[in-house]
Amino acid sequence: MKAETWVFGATTAFFVLVTPIYWIATAYGGYLDGKGDWTGFTALAMTTLLCLMITVYLGFHARKMDARPEDSRDAEIADGAGELGFFPPYSWWPLWCSVCLGVMVFAVAMHAWWLFIIGAGFGVVALSGFVFEYYRGEHAH
Repeated sequence: MKAETWVFGATTAFFVLVTPIYWIATAYGGYLDGKGDWTGFTALAMTTLLCLMITVYLGFHARKMDARPEDSRDAEIADGAGELGFFPPYSWWPLWCSVCLGVMVFAVAMHAWWLFIIGAGFGVVALSGFVFEYYRGEHAH
């Protein structure tokens, strides 16, 4: 994870440099009447802090973990062989969850609470199927 730490560290350094430049450019750049752009500055400041948080997190875990093959300069492709993890097969449940959410959002926008209740009812069924799809059927384990 050392490579990821360096990537996010460079991104953090970039945003540390860009954020004050953006503030100065908007405050004294001849527009916005010298007030600056608080929305853009806040977004860049929060992005900087988010990148810093990820950098610190990855840095702490990189020191505690054993070196991975991709962290070594003299590693071979075969060093990374083996099981990589569990990758779920196809599933229709995310589609039905998103359809139910879309119906519920549409119902709120149209003030049709009866439609929201119908969407929530089907949404409970769809979400339950999505959560418990590996407990029964073909892909149970």
